[in-house]
Amino acid sequence: MASHRRPKQPSRARVTVLTATAAAAVALSSQAAQADPKPSKSEVKAKVDKLNHEAGVANEQYNGAKEKQKKLEKEVGALQDKVARGQQEINNLRNGLGSLAAAQYRSGGIDPSVQLFLSSNPDTYLDEASALDQLTAKQTETLQKIQEKQRSLAQKRKEAQDKLGDLADIRETLGAKKKKLQDKLSEAQHLYNTLTAAEKAKFREQEQRASRDAGDRVELGKEVPASSWGAAALSAASSKVGKPYVRGGTGPDAFDCSGLTQWAYAQANVQISRVTYTQINDGVHIGRSALKPGDLVFFNNTSHVALYAGNNTVLHAPYPGTFVRYESMNTIGSFQFGVRVG
Repeated sequence: MASHRRPKQPSRARVTVLTATAAAAVALSSQAAQADPKPSKSEVKAKVDKLNHEAGVANEQYNGAKEKQKKLEKEVGALQDKVARGQQEINNLRNGLGSLAAAQYRSGGIDPSVQLFLSSNPDTYLDEASALDQLTAKQTETLQKIQEKQRSLAQKRKEAQDKLGDLADIRETLGAKKKKLQDKLSEAQHLYNTLTAAEKAKFREQEQRASRDAGDRVELGKEVPASSWGAAALSAASSKVGKPYVRGGTGPDAFDCSGLTQWAYAQANVQISRVTYTQINDGVHIGRSALKPGDLVFFNNTSHVALYAGNNTVLHAPYPGTFVRYESMNTIGSFQFGVRVG
């Protein structure tokens, strides 16, 4: 007679393990399906360009804070020198008073007029009394000078202390700007490093070619510069097309945006300040329709500066990873205003 056995049931522990494994597999496959695909080369390039542009803005803010720091340090140094000189003047005046007081003490410490009255030589009384009056007047004048210099010194000390407080604040700001800049550059570099060496070389070649081609293709029209130095500055900057953007670069072989404009005007024997936030005050503000070749043009809340070249085109050092080039004003960002130097 055939035997009929019930199939053996899997243990509860084994069922639990199998169920958990299956659930994990489903979860992993679901995550894989939902995971973002690896960005394409063009997407990486676009992201790197965006980060480098933001780094360019941060660089100008950092340079601006650095310029303020230098200015404050110079002002604090000048004030401290004035305080030191003022204190020395007060000390000298006090020493003069001290010698007069010592002379009176050695004479007996009694009223000088009584001493003269009792003098054994009455014939010299009037002459000596007159000298005493002059001496007292001189002491009074010295005391007044000391008081005035002490008030002035107290003001200078307070001013120096206030400047030192401002300096501490700007140094803190400088650190924050520097960190922001480094973070942007690090993120851009991290993304850039995901590309192969061949892809990096290709992108660099494309950037350089784009800068050179922009100069060949650009149609600047026949607009006349507003000044001879504006024309000279633009001509100097045009000789640097294809030179790389470098943070803090002031030429002649690498530039950041305000470094290029400052260098260009220096070639025209015109000195303008170092960063965008001060270059906005280096001339007369003008609107877009009034721009002439050689004028400074500011974008994106004055975080970027370029030279107007004509026909709605500027010449500038865009941001890290790019090169000095001509570019349409419509592609750079929000126009703020122009500045005509001189």
